[in-house]
Amino acid sequence: MITKAVAIVTGARSGIGKAITLRLLAMEYRVIGISRTITANDINHTNFSPLQCDLSKSDEIAKKCERVTKNSEIKLLINAAGFGRFEPHEELNVLTIQRMTALNLTAPMILTNLLLRSLKKNEGTIINITSIEAVRSSKFSALYSATKAGLRAFGLSLFEELRKSGVNIVTLNPDMTDTDFFNALRFGVSDKEGTYLLSEDLADAVEQILTMRIGVSVTEMTIRPQHFGIRKK
Repeated sequence: MITKAVAIVTGARSGIGKAITLRLLAMEYRVIGISRTITANDINHTNFSPLQCDLSKSDEIAKKCERVTKNSEIKLLINAAGFGRFEPHEELNVLTIQRMTALNLTAPMILTNLLLRSLKKNEGTIINITSIEAVRSSKFSALYSATKAGLRAFGLSLFEELRKSGVNIVTLNPDMTDTDFFNALRFGVSDKEGTYLLSEDLADAVEQILTMRIGVSVTEMTIRPQHFGIRKK
């Protein structure tokens, strides 16, 4: 059995990033998982390598990811790391604004910049996990929506730039997903069936994208539960 090329997944320690990592390992990719506190104990698999990096500190990305960016076998980059705060904008502090912008938007752009030569060589794929908030306007979400809409615009524009090189850029816009994302928030997913997504639903979408016929590109996919529901804490 031949192991496939290397995939890099940010936010691999939990939630959507971890579900996608596990799916890629099942698909025989070698996965480098990037997260601030990730260790080999988080995902115990022969083909998994953890890389600790605080992606909200933009000046550290190139330094700490140097080993990764020099890997010429990289074929897949999945930007899944991110966080949100949903408050009136005047109540957000400057540090939160800087950190959210750095993690949700700047880090994916930096990693893409550093990895593009390898991805072009291997005709690879970049998948950016944004949010339903990237395609709609919601109150108390101005900062978060701006970062996710920015990542969406980045991916759609980059697809046009890289089409001739054979690199595919995909934007996934998930609605509310049952993960730890909501632990520190004042609301969460509803208890009612059919009102939320599971991380595995995003992993399903990634697998579908990666197994499509060569030459076919899904540039954007919005994934939503059939019904609306929210739980206030």
